[in-house]
Amino acid sequence: SRSPNPIKTSLSLVDELLQLETQAKEDCGQATSPEALESVRIKYLGRKGQLQELTSKLKTANPEEKPQAGKEANRIKNALQGIFDEKAKSLGQRPRTVSGGPKKDLTMPGTVKPIGGRHPITQVTDEICDIFKRLGFIAVSGPEMESEHYNFEALNIPKEHPSRDELDTFYLENGLLLRSQTSTVQIRVMEHEKPPLKVIAPGRVYRPDATDATHSFMFHQIEGLMVDERVSFADLKGVLLSFAHEFFGKDVRLRFRPHFFPFTEPSAEVDISCGICKGEGCRSCGKKGWLEILGAGMVHPNVLRAVKISPEKYTGFAFGLGVERIAMLRWGVKDIRLFYENDLRFLKQFS
Repeated sequence: SRSPNPIKTSLSLVDELLQLETQAKEDCGQATSPEALESVRIKYLGRKGQLQELTSKLKTANPEEKPQAGKEANRIKNALQGIFDEKAKSLGQRPRTVSGGPKKDLTMPGTVKPIGGRHPITQVTDEICDIFKRLGFIAVSGPEMESEHYNFEALNIPKEHPSRDELDTFYLENGLLLRSQTSTVQIRVMEHEKPPLKVIAPGRVYRPDATDATHSFMFHQIEGLMVDERVSFADLKGVLLSFAHEFFGKDVRLRFRPHFFPFTEPSAEVDISCGICKGEGCRSCGKKGWLEILGAGMVHPNVLRAVKISPEKYTGFAFGLGVERIAMLRWGVKDIRLFYENDLRFLKQFS
């Protein structure tokens, strides 16, 4: 008759793993020197050790037994490694990993990775915007792809104006264009907000200029606008003088030269006195004593009418400056292309 409790003729893989764990613990406890401990470690945890030999049997193990055997193999590997490490400490030996290499020393200083910094154009943009914010202006933004209405017509630029020629503007196949100034944002603000208004509009603009040391087909502008009752040219001069003193220094002087812009009347080019020669004339300012920084003027009545603001009740001023131009003046950079070439040797000077 069949015995109710048949005797197993062979051990399961799990049992073999448990037996190996017990034997390894005993042999580890009997090691009395670092050399003897290393021999025991290699015997059980080495690349060709007994644990690796048993683990290789998982490929042919019974499907019902394989999951448990796998878990036991991982547990025993970690448990034995911990035991060997503790024993190594007691014998004055540095703990070792399963592969035989030293463990990471957590007391050592970490690897310092380089930290990026703000681009010089971003630095100048942020600083200029912060100055005007302290003067009560609000920073606004708008789309870089615009219609002719916002880029030209609402700004009192007639169809026959040279800037509307295909050689002077990036026209797109969808009938739109890439904005050539951030004045488009001012129009959008005046369409939806009522005076009083004090805004600045930083952003990228595009013009098909030939690239050289002082020109680029893409650059950055910051344009400002103030519209309220009884705003005068004196207000414009006061705001720009405050900006110049805070950005360039208290000793700087401003000069306004008559100019023409379709969207302002009267209009002016604004210069600052050379910070090197103090207006006397030197190589940096081309012997002129002055450096051009921006254009400005009183908002043209036609621009106000285009956004349904009464020029009889409200007046305003506007100004626009190129960020690259300001950055070049501040740091003495002679070639605008250096800002766009991503040469870390150049950019690291400003971080």
